[in-house]
Amino acid sequence: MRTPRGIDRAVFARLVVGDWIDRHENLLVTGATGLGKSWLACALGHKACRDNRSVLYHRVPRLFEALALARGDGRYGRLLKMLGRVQLLILDDWGLSVLSAAERPERPHPLFPSTARKQRRTTPTAPSGGHPLPAAQAPAKSLPPASRPKTV
Repeated sequence: MRTPRGIDRAVFARLVVGDWIDRHENLLVTGATGLGKSWLACALGHKACRDNRSVLYHRVPRLFEALALARGDGRYGRLLKMLGRVQLLILDDWGLSVLSAAERPERPHPLFPSTARKQRRTTPTAPSGGHPLPAAQAPAKSLPPASRPKTV
């Protein structure tokens, strides 16, 4: 039995081509639990690998734990550099838990787009089972056009 995902086949076909990765655009996949957001993001990641693009998959809670550990043992800069080198960064399980004080940065986090950042080499894709942010909290409107996420 197939689950109705409500995805426009033409939009997904354009995403599979991967031009959005080359343009350093973001993709945000949102929806209810069990619709296949992670599967879709990983399918795009597999296709990007077959197209000789570098891809890295992380679950956000574990990534934040790894960043906190790396900050403590001196690997933080190397970890950020490694994350910044990949062409497609898939961030999964976004917004499923509340960030701890250590995970909540006082200044803009290096993984997330900033209006001051001129050039981006990594394209994050973030499938999220969490609730979408209300319009007042959504960062997309304050980001430069190249950093605004596409929502599927």
